[in-house]
Parts: sequence; structure tokens; C-alpha cells
Amino acid sequence: MWVGTIEFSLLLGDVHTLKEKRAFVRPLVSDLRRTFDVSVAETDDQDLYRRASIGVAVVAGDNSHVIAVLDKLERFVASRPEVDLLGTHRSFFNTED
Repeated sequence: MWVGTIEFSLLLGDVHTLKEKRAFVRPLVSDLRRTFDVSVAETDDQDLYRRASIGVAVVAGDNSHVIAVLDKLERFVASRPEVDLLGTHRSFFNTED
């Protein structure tokens, strides 16, 4: 079994309060979860209103499928006009290690 994770570091657009930030982050988290059937959570920068870190985990039987899903996730987030993708960090784990 392979587990892949990706963390997105995001800069939010026209946001001035934490309430406005939630209005951007919640729909993005829901869209990722619904579209790709993955585990998603806001993982860091909760107290910064213009920054967000979103973590995603994928489980699959082979590494190539995990990589393909992570690539699709990255393209999906990068295509969102309301956020700027500042960076990503990927990790892979194999249960046979």
C-alpha cells in the first residue's frame, strides 16, 4: 500500500479577515474532497488571514496512481483564480518499508 501526501502553501487574494479566509478555504477543501475522494484539512497558518496551508492524503495500491492523483490535485489548486500557489511539498510512504 502506498500513501502520498501533498501540502499546498497558498496566498489568498482579496481577504482582510479570518472570516473571509474561511469563505475561501472551506469551499476549496470541500471541492478537493468531493472531486478527488481524498482526505483534506487545513494544516497550518490558521491565524494568518492571507495565508493557508492545505494538506491532502491519498492511499492507493501502487505508487503511480498516487503520483497521478497528486499531479491532478496540484493542477486543480493552481488553476483556482482566488488563490496563488506559493509552493507544494510531497511525501510518499510504502507500508513495506
